Amino acid sequence: MAIGSIIFLSLLLVFLVLFFYFVPLGLWVQSVVSLGLGPISIIDLIRMRLRKISPRLIVDGIINLHKAGLQSISTDMLETHQLAGGQVVNIVSALIAAEKANIALTFETTTAIDLAGRDVLAAVATSVYPKVIDAPKEGYLSAVAKDGIELKARARVTVRTNIPGLVGGATDDTIIARVGEGIVSAIGSSSNYSAVLENPDNISKAVLQKGLDAGTAFEILSIDIADLDVGKNIGARLQADQAEADLRVAQARAETRRAMAVAEEQEMKARTQEMQAKVVAAEAEVPKAMAQAFREGNLGIFDYYNMQNIKADTGMRESISGMGEESSRGPEDED
Repeated sequence: MAIGSIIFLSLLLVFLVLFFYFVPLGLWVQSVVSLGLGPISIIDLIRMRLRKISPRLIVDGIINLHKAGLQSISTDMLETHQLAGGQVVNIVSALIAAEKANIALTFETTTAIDLAGRDVLAAVATSVYPKVIDAPKEGYLSAVAKDGIELKARARVTVRTNIPGLVGGATDDTIIARVGEGIVSAIGSSSNYSAVLENPDNISKAVLQKGLDAGTAFEILSIDIADLDVGKNIGARLQADQAEADLRVAQARAETRRAMAVAEEQEMKARTQEMQAKVVAAEAEVPKAMAQAFREGNLGIFDYYNMQNIKADTGMRESISGMGEESSRGPEDED
């Protein structure tokens, strides 16, 4: 009898544990006290256990939603979202915050945003309390005005969430890129850097007019130039670089002309040597011609000696003239 009683009590204990696990009476009493008998039945709680869904999560969500005035949302809707991998706590908090802030946000839109991987609660919070984005996140934007002066700018962009654009909309990185592009374009179109320094708000106005928030998950409220500094004289540096490049081109062309002149000079020297060789060859033919003339009787011995006398006389005259030139120069000229 004692062993049978122990087995019976053990089975009874196991039954009670399983019963209260699958039949969460405490949660059902809590839902009845908070909402009445209608919204959540004991069968719904048992079904949640069988589906491996936390009844506490769904019950707390339904109670909070109904207390906030969102009675159209049922347990089946929250269960479906939980089974799809969504964050029930986030969407419940987002729906309540949107309801209190009079933001048009439906349950379908909220679940779609959550399942898309976006933080819907943070999105609603940003819609209520706009956030500030630095453009760029670090450092400065560098732009050059028409007069060649570089300006370094940093902007603070105030945005709030565009709820309809959260699904498929671009993130804040796109906002930063577009704002940076707009600032660079606005500075680049300025006639001189002093005009930008005098009226930096003109940059903000020019950028805002471009509608940079199109296709993004945010609505740009304002763009403020937080910092604006003067950088380098890019125009002067570019002109100096261009002048240096032109100088190198001119030097290269001059070197080319010099090389061509040297080559031409060497060619002329080669031609002169060639002509001198031809003269020497022609002079070498004179004795042969004279010998031929002796043999043929066209040249006599007296003609030969007369020609030798003329050559000697010519050599003497050249020698005398050379000595006269040397004596007229003097010692200093010789040095």
